[in-house]
Amino acid sequence: MSDLIPSTPVNPSNLTQNDIIKTKLSKTNKIKDKNSLEYVYKTAIAGGISGSCAKTIIAPLDRVKILFQTANPEYKQFSGSFFGLFKASNKIYFNDGLIGFFQGHSATLLRIFPYAAIKWVFYEQIRNILIPNDNYETNIRRLLSGSLSGMISVFATYPLDLLRVRLAFETKKIHYNPSQNQIDPINQLNQIGFKNNHRLISTVKLILKEHPPLATSHNPFLKLFNVILPNQLACLSNFYRGFTPTILGMIPYAGVSFWTYDLCHDIFRSHLFAPYTVQNPVMKNIENKIEEEKLIYPHYEKKPLKSWAQLLAGGLAGLASQTAAYPLEVIRRRMQVGAITTSNGEFMTIKQTAKLIWHGSGIKGFYVGLSIGYLKVTPMVACSFLVYEKCKMFFGL
Repeated sequence: MSDLIPSTPVNPSNLTQNDIIKTKLSKTNKIKDKNSLEYVYKTAIAGGISGSCAKTIIAPLDRVKILFQTANPEYKQFSGSFFGLFKASNKIYFNDGLIGFFQGHSATLLRIFPYAAIKWVFYEQIRNILIPNDNYETNIRRLLSGSLSGMISVFATYPLDLLRVRLAFETKKIHYNPSQNQIDPINQLNQIGFKNNHRLISTVKLILKEHPPLATSHNPFLKLFNVILPNQLACLSNFYRGFTPTILGMIPYAGVSFWTYDLCHDIFRSHLFAPYTVQNPVMKNIENKIEEEKLIYPHYEKKPLKSWAQLLAGGLAGLASQTAAYPLEVIRRRMQVGAITTSNGEFMTIKQTAKLIWHGSGIKGFYVGLSIGYLKVTPMVACSFLVYEKCKMFFGL
């Protein structure tokens, strides 16, 4: 009879610790229904917050890296050496002050919140489809979950990424004019309204005014824009310049990132490392610890990691993903700034851009700024994963 549901209200004092734990667990399971609207929007908020925090802490390094990757004439002399990072940083501070390190960061936040939100929502949903339980957990399915979610989020937010790169590329003295394939002096910039207080709006207008000959473009994505959009809206394709290498780079970047993070979790939850890396649930009464662990964590490997272990797993994931996708990222940055055109005025393809980089700097050109990339990505990905996990715990996911 004790197992029957009573018809009268239950006196809380008569409930055992087991009953209380089961009640809490049943409420948690409702939220953990990954198909529920509550789970989706809470995941989106957690993902957006984690992405914004991660990007903010590495914004200064990101500015320097973009200046190196895009071969900005003012900073090209500093690339290729570790100390060039400090020299370039000193020049940015001398020219623009502390705010110079965050130039383009407003566009970054506008992009990264929806990007991270979409990425995490689709990652959780795709992973839930591909890996409904532990029996389906394989390396390929882990890679696919990360890659597909990354591709979807990039497609949705790519115009904001291009805008961020263009803002970060600009300096007080130079600006590339893609239609003339040359550098404009500052007085020409003022004529088109490119001023610091209207930098974001002016850059959007400038991108819209750039008209590559889409009909003869080799880029299949630009061709698609030319077909489905009326001539008046064809200029929107300018916001997807460099999109193809971005998608190609996202496949290894997001896939390797999530796969490495999951792999590190498996290692840290192994019996060898678990005593040092796995945290125990917070308990009011130590004698109830074992029973609650059995109910909430039926499998030992599902216990959450300590914060430092999560940071380490995220950092290693960042290193692996950055190495895998960096050459395509360099090609993408070059194409995004719109500084590379052919003699016919067409924007260069991935192949043409890669050849230009190869002839200019060899294999080293595809890894310019990689040391900065490591310094940037390691804390960024580590912070992103940690904040996301903490937000999930806060929301009860």
